[in-house]
Amino acid sequence: MLEMFISLDPVVQALIGTLFTWGMTALGAALVFTSKGVNQKFLDCMLGFAGGVMIAASYWSLLAPAIEMGEGNALPSWVPAAVGFLLGGVFLLMVDKVLPHLHPNLPIGSAEGINPKKRKRSTLLFMAITLHNIPEGLAIGVAFGAVAAGYPSASIMGAIALAIGIGIQNFPEGVAVSMPLRRDGMSRRKSFFYGQFSGAVEPISAVIGALAVVFIEPLLPYALSFAAGAMIFVVAEEVIPGSHENGNSDLASMSLMVGFAVMMILDVALG
Repeated sequence: MLEMFISLDPVVQALIGTLFTWGMTALGAALVFTSKGVNQKFLDCMLGFAGGVMIAASYWSLLAPAIEMGEGNALPSWVPAAVGFLLGGVFLLMVDKVLPHLHPNLPIGSAEGINPKKRKRSTLLFMAITLHNIPEGLAIGVAFGAVAAGYPSASIMGAIALAIGIGIQNFPEGVAVSMPLRRDGMSRRKSFFYGQFSGAVEPISAVIGALAVVFIEPLLPYALSFAAGAMIFVVAEEVIPGSHENGNSDLASMSLMVGFAVMMILDVALG
């Protein structure tokens, strides 16, 4: 099975990897069928874990390979990584200011973006998690694209580890959309639909990322670090604050460290 996967085109590999991460989002959203609600401590723990996975993936799977790829070029090796990283954060900041969205567990009055009051709560929650998933899908896409480009610092197992790690942390994201919608009175079926569909953007952004680096190989170090910067922005701006706002900051912080360790182990052991 693994040999068959390795023989596939990198774009197809990225698509399969993000179909798995989308499935994990759907699995989390499916809890709406089996439970009336999720314990807040558990949800904050899972959000903290997700933040740790994203931080570790940003370095081990994206920034470190980007720095190695920059060695031996005219510019210092840190330039592509630093430029791409900052551009990723700026891009997400701009999208955050424009895209109408509402972070989970916040009142409708806290919605951000352009004209959020004209949108339904369900749409705003969907947009918020979709915003998370854009850099995650992009990260997987460029990771598989890096393998196809033949860089020594990029490995197929490392890209698979990244997909597994992001898939694990997508579980609480599905819960974070479906459960609040159910509490607001939406049917279980519709709550699940919005929860799982928020992960649909990952295969799209993964394919775009893989195609970009396959056809424009010099962009690869910038693309890897761009995805890292975008993910770190999401963690700092939303995931960590969201996991702390209900008074479970110590539990969320320790969960973040566990998530970091799990992703680090996955990347080092498999990559």
